[in-house]
Amino acid sequence: MSSKAIRCSIRVVAVATIFGAGFLYGSMSQQNAHAQLEDIGAAMLKSAAGSGGTLGSIAQLATTISDMEKNVGGLQKNIDTLKKVKTALGGN
Repeated sequence: MSSKAIRCSIRVVAVATIFGAGFLYGSMSQQNAHAQLEDIGAAMLKSAAGSGGTLGSIAQLATTISDMEKNVGGLQKNIDTLKKVKTALGGN
């Protein structure tokens, strides 16, 4: 094997190793931006709700449904807690 082929092979292995290490590190330290997107979406809905017209009405409906979902989720957690307490106290 010529020295040129060896140098080329070493470069390919070095690049693959660096890429693999960076990919591994990046996948282990990846942070989720989901919460930030929710805030942006909520801000966009609120601004659209104030615009009036059909788009404003739809945005108000979406905001109301979102608020209702949050309230139902909170109530469901409370019901689950009450069921756990009832079971712990020996109730059916």
